[in-house]
Amino acid sequence: MIAVEKKPDLDSRENIALFVDRFYERLLADEQLAPIFVDVAEIDLAVHLPHIKDYWCKLLLGEKQYQRHTMDIHRQLHSKRALKIEDFERWLDFFTSTVDAHFAGERADRAKRVAATIAANMKKSLSAP
Repeated sequence: MIAVEKKPDLDSRENIALFVDRFYERLLADEQLAPIFVDVAEIDLAVHLPHIKDYWCKLLLGEKQYQRHTMDIHRQLHSKRALKIEDFERWLDFFTSTVDAHFAGERADRAKRVAATIAANMKKSLSAP
C-alpha cells in the first residue's frame, strides 16, 4: 500500500507564511507579474511579505494585525501602471495553483474563494480593457 502524504491546511500562521512565501516566489519569477511588483510597486519583500501574511491571517484565522485598506493601495499602484484583466487572472491562477500544490482543507478552499472574489473586485474596480 502506498502512503499518501496529507497536505496541510491554511489553518495556522506558519502554514499561511509558507504559502505566501511560495506564492511570491512564483509571482516574482513571472515575466508578466514580476515587473508590477518589482519595478512599479517597488516592493521591499522584508516589509511587504509580513503585511501579506498578516492580511491572510486576518482573512483565514480572524487575526487583527492587518489594518490597511487594500483597495487604496492598489488604486495607487494602478495610477502608476494600469492593471489589466490579464494581470488579475494570472495572479489568481498562481494563487490557486500554489494552494492546490501544497495545501488542502477547509481554509485552503476558503482562501481560493476569497482570492477569486478579490481578483473579481479588483478587475471590476481597477482594470483597464
